[in-house]
Amino acid sequence: MAKDAEKSTWKDAIWNPSTREFCGRTASSWGLILLFYLVFYIFLAGMFCLTMYVMLQTLDDHKPTWQDRLGTPGMMIRPRGDTMEINTHNTESWDMYTKILDNFLSSYNNSLQAEKNEECTPDQYFFQADSGDVKNNPKRSCQFNRSLLQECSGLDDHTYGYQAGKPCIIIKLNRVIGMLPGKDSQAPFVTCGAKKEDSDKIGKVAYYPENGTFNLMYYPYYGKKAQVNYSQPLVAIKFLNITLNEDINIECRIISNNIPPGSERDKFAGKVSFKLRINTKQ
Repeated sequence: MAKDAEKSTWKDAIWNPSTREFCGRTASSWGLILLFYLVFYIFLAGMFCLTMYVMLQTLDDHKPTWQDRLGTPGMMIRPRGDTMEINTHNTESWDMYTKILDNFLSSYNNSLQAEKNEECTPDQYFFQADSGDVKNNPKRSCQFNRSLLQECSGLDDHTYGYQAGKPCIIIKLNRVIGMLPGKDSQAPFVTCGAKKEDSDKIGKVAYYPENGTFNLMYYPYYGKKAQVNYSQPLVAIKFLNITLNEDINIECRIISNNIPPGSERDKFAGKVSFKLRINTKQ
């Protein structure tokens, strides 16, 4: 009898036929609870959508409303890598680097630049202001012709100097919307040198364009959507008589009167480092 009473109590807790309650609540009670939560979550969803809508109205499709960035942009090299080792007698050791440079510089071909971009006045900023609420988009971009890289353009020497043990490295400054990298008509420029332990091994370095400058006419940058055809300016460096068969640690920096020096804690802010070794032994 005790077992039957216990079993009946357990069943009644789930479904009580006498009071018609399920889990202690009647159908109307469950209906009110479900209605409350339905209205509650619809209200929350509505508040979320309204908040997102209001916030999206403050955004610009072409540039960030708020821009919290480092004062010193980063630098990158092509071919990319912390270590580059080539052998002048082994084509396979440098062939991949020339292919990377070919692919990277293809968008800088003179004919393509003439088709997409404009010839701009050098040594001055290319400002393209909006007219009040009327956006001046898409914005125009200045030509950066591959031929400006001269001996490192790959147009005359398709091996970019790698076969002769005088390799070219391409350097670019990371894009920052609205950045003005120089003042008083002084353009920023790149300088490269060996680190202290290898200071006597780097030899002579050639820069293309002349003096390794990023011409002011390529700035300011207005963003990927606003400036669809923007061609990032480049600087090529060529090692003319670097010490052979040894590891050489090289560091390149951006020098500018309007860009603060990079922090020593950030190895990419305003500088880039890499190791280069050119082997001539078979």
